[in-house]
Amino acid sequence: MEKLISFILVSTALVMVQESWALEDCLREQARLRSQVLLLETRVKLQQIKIANLLQENEVQFLDRGDENSIFDLGGKRQYADCSEIFNDGYERSGFYKIKPLQSQEEFSVYCDMSDGGGWTVIQRRSDGSENFNRGWNDYENGFGNFVQKNGEYWLGNKNLHLLTTQGEYTLKVDLADFEKNSRYAKYTHFKVADEKNSYELSIGGYSGTAGDSLAGQFSPEVQWWASHQRMKFSTWDKDNDNYEGNCAEEDKSGWWFNRCHASNLNGLYYQGSYTANTDNGVVWYTWHGWWYSLKSVVMKIRPTDFFPNIV
Repeated sequence: MEKLISFILVSTALVMVQESWALEDCLREQARLRSQVLLLETRVKLQQIKIANLLQENEVQFLDRGDENSIFDLGGKRQYADCSEIFNDGYERSGFYKIKPLQSQEEFSVYCDMSDGGGWTVIQRRSDGSENFNRGWNDYENGFGNFVQKNGEYWLGNKNLHLLTTQGEYTLKVDLADFEKNSRYAKYTHFKVADEKNSYELSIGGYSGTAGDSLAGQFSPEVQWWASHQRMKFSTWDKDNDNYEGNCAEEDKSGWWFNRCHASNLNGLYYQGSYTANTDNGVVWYTWHGWWYSLKSVVMKIRPTDFFPNIV
């Protein structure tokens, strides 16, 4: 009898040990499965993020027409007032986009510079002298030039400058480069262009930068009265609005906010550095290289003064 009882006790103990081992195995298996599920969930989330990014990229249909071309079609899902809105909607690649300022009747193409903090609407570019800037009033009013190549020269148009800058307070940045591989910039926290009735008069102020103030003309009281472009109306060879007894636009071969005549003429004739001519008609920024040096490249670009980039 004692042997039977001992056998039963031993058998019971073995069964309990086996059940304990089975429970531990089960718990370990559950932990392993949970870990696998967690890993799979993480991979799924990463895939979802990747898919979302790819879908967002597909919204921007990039038409590759060579290294120099960058045209983006956002599919008309939304109308953007300027490049700062495009940048803050998640599109951070520089290139040509369609914008429609608040009071504009139609969209138009513009190069958006998404570097340098992002959101810049380029209103003028000089790069190689390929475009003729000695044009009349209608061309400067409506805009002209190469709106396909990223380094193409163009003037966005005085009508469009007014439509853009009437939306609020805008900052102008002028990026300049010479033929000796030096670069400077001028920034103005106030930039506004009036309407056609007021001959697209320029209002400029709040200078900072490294190139000197050749627009508002604060650099020298002696020349400010005749060289400052502040409150100057726009002039072309066929519409003379300057303060000079002659015609600055005709003499200096460009359209600009001439006074008597200028301390800057970024639409002037394209020479390669130092030049000689009857008048100082080159691509001039007086406070950097004087009147007799024509710059290699110029980019004039604007964005809202209160611009703050979205950080996602």
